[in-house]
Amino acid sequence: MATSASIRETNLQSPVDDAIEAARDALLIQQRPDGHWRGELEGDTILESEYALTLHFLGRGGEPRMHQLAEFLRRRQLPTGGWAAYPGGSAEVSASVKAYFVLKLAGDALDAPHMRLASERIRELGGVEACNSFTRIYLAIFGQCRWEDCPAVPPELVLLPDWAPFNIYKMSSWSRAIVVPLSVIWAHRPLVPPAAGAGIEELHVPRRAAASPKRSLRERAWRRFFAMANALLWGLEKAGARPLRRRALAACERWIHERLELSDGLGAIFPPIINTLIAFRCLGYASDDPRVGRQERELERLEIEEDGAVHVEPCLSPVWDTALAIVALAESGLAPEHPALQAAARWLLDKEVTRVGDWRRANPDGPVGGWFFEYANEFYPDTDDTAEVLSALARVRLPAAAGEERRRKAVARGQAWLLSMQNRDGGWGAFDLGCDSEVLTFVPFADHNAMIDPSCEDITGRSIEAFASLGMAPEAPEMRRAVGFLRAKQDADGTWYGRWGCNYIYGTWLALRGLRHVDEDLRAPRYRRTLDWLRRHQNPDGGWGELPLSYDDPSTKGRGPTTPSQTAWALMGLLAAGDHSSESVRRGIDYLLRTQREDGTWHDEYWTGTGFPKVFYLKYHLYALYFPLWALSLYAQATGGTPTNAGEPVAAVSNERDLQEVRS
Repeated sequence: MATSASIRETNLQSPVDDAIEAARDALLIQQRPDGHWRGELEGDTILESEYALTLHFLGRGGEPRMHQLAEFLRRRQLPTGGWAAYPGGSAEVSASVKAYFVLKLAGDALDAPHMRLASERIRELGGVEACNSFTRIYLAIFGQCRWEDCPAVPPELVLLPDWAPFNIYKMSSWSRAIVVPLSVIWAHRPLVPPAAGAGIEELHVPRRAAASPKRSLRERAWRRFFAMANALLWGLEKAGARPLRRRALAACERWIHERLELSDGLGAIFPPIINTLIAFRCLGYASDDPRVGRQERELERLEIEEDGAVHVEPCLSPVWDTALAIVALAESGLAPEHPALQAAARWLLDKEVTRVGDWRRANPDGPVGGWFFEYANEFYPDTDDTAEVLSALARVRLPAAAGEERRRKAVARGQAWLLSMQNRDGGWGAFDLGCDSEVLTFVPFADHNAMIDPSCEDITGRSIEAFASLGMAPEAPEMRRAVGFLRAKQDADGTWYGRWGCNYIYGTWLALRGLRHVDEDLRAPRYRRTLDWLRRHQNPDGGWGELPLSYDDPSTKGRGPTTPSQTAWALMGLLAAGDHSSESVRRGIDYLLRTQREDGTWHDEYWTGTGFPKVFYLKYHLYALYFPLWALSLYAQATGGTPTNAGEPVAAVSNERDLQEVRS
């Protein structure tokens, strides 16, 4: 939107300021004409595999797109034969089985070298029998495993009242959106066998006796209960004892359609969209039904064609990218009245949530407000985006009184909504209030590790910072409860877990940023341990990195190849604690200066975003630009390089009258 010439400042003096200017120019050049930013969001190959399988289910397996998806899978195969969940990771059995099956459907020969290698690796990993429950359901649709080997997902779940301990509103929002259409599929149990020779019989291996993990008595009891319930449900299913089935399917259908309004597909994320497409066909919708066509178009919007192959984004991230871009640019010294920031703020204001969503079930008195992640997802605002948007809007001044009043009112609504979403433990989850029933993690189809949405350290730190930017006093009860949550969640080595970014570097940075804003004494011994941990885990090249492996193996926390985004997080954590002159900070800054490319950007080779810990990871392509820009800007502020008022809130606070008006 803005040219680099239009934002250049006069005669910058230091390499840090030069790097800030170049990065700022690079970010501004990527602004869309209507004011927003959106970088590519990359996930692993389960996206391409499940898309290809859905096309095959819809009778579109002969389309060129199918072969372009298969080509992408070939390029992502590991030298050892399987497919990984993230760069630098080892082969993962479910992702590998699905990719292999797609390649067979695309016509790859069983005895081709890459297929032989894949088959051997998958069998070493345990074959089809070792796949997670959602993968087995996909395979059952195509006759590659028995439906009886899949967990029961009865549509009657949608009929359970809110007070029932296992109703769908006790699940996380993303699991709910996946499970409701999935239950329709399970009830119909469609069968679309592949052509002769395209099956994966060779991937079945005798089930191995796995080593029993250490589990508490409570967990063992609940798992035994759910196993018995699963067997009972299958028994009733085979006996035809399903008196509420018609009513349940109708309720599922209504539930789905209600949430397709003002949304880029169900939940605006890939898994529910493809489940909805398959569910619609199970319910008898014709291939030319406009409702089917709309979901197909939503999938097509997620496609990226590149060099003869097609890959798929899990969703689109414009609100998130725009809010973070505003904050980074404001911290770099861009004036609050700069046209680029004003355009971005107006775009964000247009995305404010204005209707009640699923969050109201557990928060009946909460006011309407907040922001979502994607272009359209009115049913599912989230606390992480809302907090970052509030911080962004606190740094922009809109022209004319009407613009400022609109901003102030939206901020008040967002602040009130976010406050209403604070959990009893003082922290914030992402989408729902009090979504922390651990029992749900033991159900048979919970092996995607994302059934609940409890308070997490990273969002809590970000929320504290947002409220501070709006003028909330450090001694406010909500702030003190949030600080108490972070103190309780701090690990013995001083770190915090990162739920939505990888991993302890991310959680630790955001916790420190939040604590800095509530006058917490970051020189106390518990926080000195934090800073010592960050310094100890600096790589020899001066940067920081952490692979998603740390979610599975905490002994690897803080370890991994250096990335610019994780280096920026570590630096911002140290800077938050007042460290701007240590050797560690100097080396980190030098790393960012040394690795900045000629166009002002950086490149993250490894992934630093998290979808479902231990299961699904992400690469945000703009992370390697706005986070280094932000870190360099904070360093410049601390050392006198960038204007010292950079990034400060400007008439940011929705006054107390606005907030009380919303709450009442």
